[in-house]
Amino acid sequence: MIQMTLRQLRYFDALVRHGHFGRAAESCSISQPALSMQIKEMEETLGGVLLERSARQVTLTKFGEEIVQRVRDILRSVDELGDFARASRDRLAGRLRIGMIPTIAPYLLPKVIENLARMHPELDIHVRETLTPKLIKEVAEGRLDTAIVALPVSEPSLTEVACFSENFLLVRPGEDEGTPVPSHETLREMRLLLLEEGHCFRDQALSFCNMQSSPPREVLDASSLSTLVQMVGAGIGVTLIPEMAVAVETRSAPVSVARFRNPQPSRTIGMVWRKTSPLAAQLQQISEVVCLAADALREQRKAKSPLRK
Repeated sequence: MIQMTLRQLRYFDALVRHGHFGRAAESCSISQPALSMQIKEMEETLGGVLLERSARQVTLTKFGEEIVQRVRDILRSVDELGDFARASRDRLAGRLRIGMIPTIAPYLLPKVIENLARMHPELDIHVRETLTPKLIKEVAEGRLDTAIVALPVSEPSLTEVACFSENFLLVRPGEDEGTPVPSHETLREMRLLLLEEGHCFRDQALSFCNMQSSPPREVLDASSLSTLVQMVGAGIGVTLIPEMAVAVETRSAPVSVARFRNPQPSRTIGMVWRKTSPLAAQLQQISEVVCLAADALREQRKAKSPLRK
């Protein structure tokens, strides 16, 4: 009978994800020689070579490719056993692995964590910030319990729950304060600063400007909203940012912020989780906490000076 440990399976999964012994060992909090030994023992148990090793990276052999999805299915099933146990409790407790996209996390996360810690002090919260495709993949594979993203994601295996909607605002140089707000047609002729490819917010901004099918006149990319706003302050162009980001990102930049005419560009933010998740009822409760956090941020914005329309 083949005997392998769950630890070996987790080490193998980490090695496949990182493609490098050093990074995988670091993620598993063990030494590289110890990781290598465990993988070697796993190969001997299975009677086949799982990986092709080189100085810079590791790649799966054909046998490894056949094994990796089965390993992940086993690990997901084991994790779901723990989820079933947690779901049987009357209170929210234990580990919660939650993902957020970069255009949400810096602004919403502090209030979400504050509310969760106050309302459910026994939760052990682990946060992952990355782009939507990676979050969706990790939720589907069971490496995250849930993710807060822009909807819809249109993934059949996931439940989507809308939490709130927010508008996109125009950020332009400070000297433009008081001038007419450009239409989305006019934006096509301006130097538009956007997040780099891979961010869903970039696609949403391009959609508002009707730029998906025809290339814009001039677009410059950045990796964060903070960089975009600083570039606007330097007079390089204009950009769009979500309303929740305005207070944080514009406080130290010489820029002006304005609303577009109706219908204003917007996005819907919500939570996603696996339809098969034993924690579905608990995650529904957490989505309500997210809504409360968004409401609190909205009230804070209302207390500030109104934006130009």
